[in-house]
Amino acid sequence: MRRGHRASRSSFNADINVTSLVDVAFVLLIIFMITAPMMQAGVEVRLPRAEARPLESREALVVTVDRRGRIWVDQAAMRYEDFRASFRALVARRRPSGIYLRADRGVPYGDVVRALAVIRASGVENVGLVAEPEDVP
Repeated sequence: MRRGHRASRSSFNADINVTSLVDVAFVLLIIFMITAPMMQAGVEVRLPRAEARPLESREALVVTVDRRGRIWVDQAAMRYEDFRASFRALVARRRPSGIYLRADRGVPYGDVVRALAVIRASGVENVGLVAEPEDVP
């Protein structure tokens, strides 16, 4: 009787089947590889060219004025009226170290000045204007 009892104990299989775990890991890897480039895409603007040194990216807020005159705060689009009404509260909540203002080179100068005026009225003193480096021979 003892002998039969030992035989039943050795018949247990203690291996873990990891095939389905590997399948799930590969599916998640493929999903992240496909969606990662989409998350990196930003607002498309053609920046003006100027001889300037590059700005270092810190914990700053990026405000963009696209060629249609829409204003983007990081990745959120808004009309000028909404931007003017809500930007001060956004700055108070996020407390950025500075603001980078990007504007398409086809945007009228007045639209850029209006956005800059709202930024300055929110109490932010550190505002950087973003430009592409100029090709200097």
